[in-house]
Amino acid sequence: MKKEAEDLGKELVEYENMEKQLEVLLIQKHQLQIQMNEIKHALDELKKSKGEVYHSVGSILMHTTKNEAEVDLKERSELVEVKLNAIGKQEEKLRSTVMETQKKLQEKMKDYGKAGAP
Repeated sequence: MKKEAEDLGKELVEYENMEKQLEVLLIQKHQLQIQMNEIKHALDELKKSKGEVYHSVGSILMHTTKNEAEVDLKERSELVEVKLNAIGKQEEKLRSTVMETQKKLQEKMKDYGKAGAP
């Protein structure tokens, strides 16, 4: 009985760790979505631009051409999209594992409760 309780405790800790990993993935995904929105907004503003164009490099602004800025933003957009797709796949896989583990733990807890009942 003690061994079963220890095993159940270990599985609960693993489950909690998976939930934390999922939470971290969701935060990363949200940050990437914010970056993507900023890039899209910058591209929209760039299309409207008729004057000089600058881009941020660290804490300074550098003069650039409209075309170079557009190419840079599109490359950044593609990179963020790749990262979003990768995180989406990780999230899907981890979410599935979390759900399966949750079901198994619920069953074990029911069985453990029945075995411990007088």
